[in-house]
Amino acid sequence: MGELSDLDRQIEQLRRCELIKESEVKALCAKARWVSAPLSTWDSPEPLFWGVFGHFWVLLGFLRLPCPSPVGGDVPETNYLFMGDFVDRGFYSVETFLLLLALKGSDTAGTQLGHSWDTPGTHLGHSWDRWDTAAAAGAEGYLGHTWGYLVAPGDIWGCIFCVHGGLSPSIQTLDQIRTIDRKQEVPHDGPMCDLLWSDPEGTAG
Repeated sequence: MGELSDLDRQIEQLRRCELIKESEVKALCAKARWVSAPLSTWDSPEPLFWGVFGHFWVLLGFLRLPCPSPVGGDVPETNYLFMGDFVDRGFYSVETFLLLLALKGSDTAGTQLGHSWDTPGTHLGHSWDRWDTAAAAGAEGYLGHTWGYLVAPGDIWGCIFCVHGGLSPSIQTLDQIRTIDRKQEVPHDGPMCDLLWSDPEGTAG
């Protein structure tokens, strides 16, 4: 068996829920980062996840399911679309997001990560406790910068609209979404904010 590449080694390490070096976080973020179109088109990614919330072992359970499976399986045999909420509640939020970034970087078949926050910093909390303080500060900066490069809404088969947040009263057509500047901090209001953060209201009419 050939020697593992750096990325493959990092994936194996992260699958064991082991920390990787700050320099490796930087390289991983650089590999996974690119400016995505404000509206991305996919051919049947499955399954779809709207929230992982840092539950590392739950994520790993889905990845360990035998392929083919309608609800999981390993990458790249299974294409995933994760629509955000990668961190926050689980103790291993950092490792969860890093593993997803690594899988995205290794998967040419099309696993995609959606976007729900403009920065993960305030949502990682105690997940940094296992890191050296200086390394945590550097890694958090790399992750925060990468956040702004994740895809926004998705269009599957031209007939399924996937979005983490909700619809926007400012948007009437998909072409209007395509004109949005994707690479930006999420504003506090407006169409980008609505697509990523808004929740439906029970308002009639």
